Amino acid sequence: MSLLDMIGPVMIGPSSSHTAGACRIGQVARQLLGQTPAHAEIGLHASFAKTGKGHGTHQAIVAGLLGYAPDDARLPQSFEQAASAELSFNFETVDLGDVHPNSARLTVSGSGQSVTVIGSSTGGGVIEIIRVDGFKVGFSGGAFTLLTRYSDAVGVIAKVAGLLAADQVNIAALTCDRDKRGGAALLCIELDQTLGEAAQHFLLSWPEMDWVRMVQPVMDAGIVAPVLLGTTA
Repeated sequence: MSLLDMIGPVMIGPSSSHTAGACRIGQVARQLLGQTPAHAEIGLHASFAKTGKGHGTHQAIVAGLLGYAPDDARLPQSFEQAASAELSFNFETVDLGDVHPNSARLTVSGSGQSVTVIGSSTGGGVIEIIRVDGFKVGFSGGAFTLLTRYSDAVGVIAKVAGLLAADQVNIAALTCDRDKRGGAALLCIELDQTLGEAAQHFLLSWPEMDWVRMVQPVMDAGIVAPVLLGTTA
């Protein structure tokens, strides 16, 4: 962690963890859905639930779902902006177990698709996404991140690594989780640069693949525009 991480990001306050971090969790969930959601079920855990209203956590998560960055002046009015964007949402208090107290579970849906994301805001605006659709992951949203959901089979990870090498993209970190041998699996790869769109579509054409997302780094400025690649189903 750098000195700038400790100072915190440029943001609409009051809290780097409860506001900026919450916004970034919303940004990642939006990208994983591939579009601005039509509806979001938002569960707030522990400190997020207890002190979130005073720290703008609710508005920040909704702002992230709209694609707003933590320093966007519209963040405090995100509920009104969501109504204009036809994004409905519901908040509840949840117990997510042994996770960071600043955590949230977001189930977002739209255009017949949905994704459930659990993320934690660990301080200074830094986040960690720990689950996607029930699969264990571990990425910060600070790097280009490729996620693929596929049918578990021998050689799939090697094929994906070969595609990345052919596209001249270097792997920074890789994690994989599956529900059972031969069942559904999710591969999460943090990259030094983005995978080309043609390579992403080629990856999605593979018979093993069900779902592919390329998450762009969540930044302090600008609107993150998700790319909906769709599924093979």
